[in-house]
Amino acid sequence: MPINRIVTSLILILVVVVVIFSDMLSGLVITALIMGCLYEFFRMLEHKGISVYKYFGLIIGAIVPLSIIFRFELTKGWEFLFMVLAFLFLILMQFKRRKSSGAITDISTTIFAILYISWFLSFLIKIRYLPNGLALLASLLLMTKLGDIGAYLIGMRFGKTPLMPRISPKKSVEGAVGGLLFSIAGALVSQPLLHLTSGHLAIIGVATGGLAQLGDLSESLMKRDCQVKDSGKIFPGLGGFLDVMDSLLFTAPTFYFYMNIVLKI
Repeated sequence: MPINRIVTSLILILVVVVVIFSDMLSGLVITALIMGCLYEFFRMLEHKGISVYKYFGLIIGAIVPLSIIFRFELTKGWEFLFMVLAFLFLILMQFKRRKSSGAITDISTTIFAILYISWFLSFLIKIRYLPNGLALLASLLLMTKLGDIGAYLIGMRFGKTPLMPRISPKKSVEGAVGGLLFSIAGALVSQPLLHLTSGHLAIIGVATGGLAQLGDLSESLMKRDCQVKDSGKIFPGLGGFLDVMDSLLFTAPTFYFYMNIVLKI
């Protein structure tokens, strides 16, 4: 493993350990990460030639997690109303443009970015604000990132069978299995924090391991479509904000709904 990747990972782990104990600080740092991911995603789309509403998207993308931090809700589940209003505003903004070509693409990709990145990752804040949120968020990060580590290490050492060469040539079936096993191990290790039965831990471990890799693959698909190798270069050895956060895109909302709906926490 490259030394810069190890050093960057250790620094990020240290930052998480320092930040996670404060719910307010956790929320603000997650919001900053969301903004970094959104900015990189918009830059990728611009590289592809799509004229997204970048600054409007960044503003709306910031309001979503900040509304959770400061507990601002117009209605129950107001995010959906907010997204509808954002969509209508984008339509009005499109009327002011001199050309109509690309309107559907520009509006759709802007809304998609807000949903895909800002809304999905904002569930990390919602998890932190649940009862016993510190333990829940720590467990989710442990399971997800152990899956990343397992997929990388096992794939690098034993990977021979391509997983999806069209999307990500370096990912292997062996690495995917390794990532899944590491996530399950992370779920079992989290038992003292979660206080759940082995059945629930197994379900959460498998779901987290699979969805973490799906998040990674989804970002790889979009990077390949935009013809970029990494979303950014802010983290030496790891890439950009989105490269670091991609595995949490689907695990965060799924974990939140499992805790909220199935376990009624």
